[in-house]
Amino acid sequence: MSQHATEITHRLVSTPGGRIHLVEQGSGPLVLLVHGFPESWYSWRHQLPVLAAAGYRAVAIDVRGYGRSSKPDATDAYRMPALVEDNVAVVHALGEESAVIVGHDWGATIAANSALLRPEVFRAVALLSVPYAPRGGPRPSDIFAGMGGDEEIYISYFQEPGRAEAEIEPDVRGWLSGFYAAFSADTMPAPGAPDPHFVSKGGMLRDRFPAGRLPAWLSEKDLDVYAGEFERTGMTGALNRYRNMDHDWEDLVAFDNAPITQPSLFIGGGQDASTTWLAAAIEAYPVTLPGLVSSHLLDGCGHWIQQERPAEVNRLLTDWLAALPN
Repeated sequence: MSQHATEITHRLVSTPGGRIHLVEQGSGPLVLLVHGFPESWYSWRHQLPVLAAAGYRAVAIDVRGYGRSSKPDATDAYRMPALVEDNVAVVHALGEESAVIVGHDWGATIAANSALLRPEVFRAVALLSVPYAPRGGPRPSDIFAGMGGDEEIYISYFQEPGRAEAEIEPDVRGWLSGFYAAFSADTMPAPGAPDPHFVSKGGMLRDRFPAGRLPAWLSEKDLDVYAGEFERTGMTGALNRYRNMDHDWEDLVAFDNAPITQPSLFIGGGQDASTTWLAAAIEAYPVTLPGLVSSHLLDGCGHWIQQERPAEVNRLLTDWLAALPN
């Protein structure tokens, strides 16, 4: 590995919404890495050096509302088209015309919509954990309100301003450790245990989190990094993504049932509810992702896929990138 490939650079770039903090490593074709909830650029710490060593300019951002990036006060400042334009602005601020975009969790949805709305900028897209499901069907909040029976799905719980913050912010580190453990393959609740995706009436999400053990992929130091960022910034910017799902549904009406035609890759965890609940979306890939190069489900892997199984994810990413047309 060259000395240049081992150097990590932090910088802030201007966007229409303010600033985006990014971490950059390596040189070559640009690969933009977009994290999910509740994470940061740091969730790509295992991918940055490997992509750099493979000959790519790997750039991981803090999504708007996270870390050192801007955190607008207005809830509707976190609508999907605004996040797409942040990504476009990052590409141009780096002096590039195009990029491959890779996203995990909410970052996968942001990456997919970046490819859909701005195909001239994003020439290929890789989605981790959350499959592509085109816009369509009923209003999202109506769908989520009908799930869970007497219980409430976490997405609806997150949508009410201030409610989740009141649970999380008094003990950010403890809450994050439980949330990460709840959806990691080695620490998630056993089959038949109360589902941590749902909240009982009058309860809190953390009531169902595993206690006392970090997942194998998460060290105390790693947890310190994540907790330190959210203790500094608060949780509202991150949670505002959930509070714009109905706005996204309205904003993207022109893209109803639209396919993403660029070369694409999907990697999911075999024990991740994102892949089991959205199995129909994966089955629809021949129609919705006609440029799909390959799709992979990693056995025994939970939701935090690029951190739980970095070697496998890195191999799949670099093989896919190497096969893309220049």
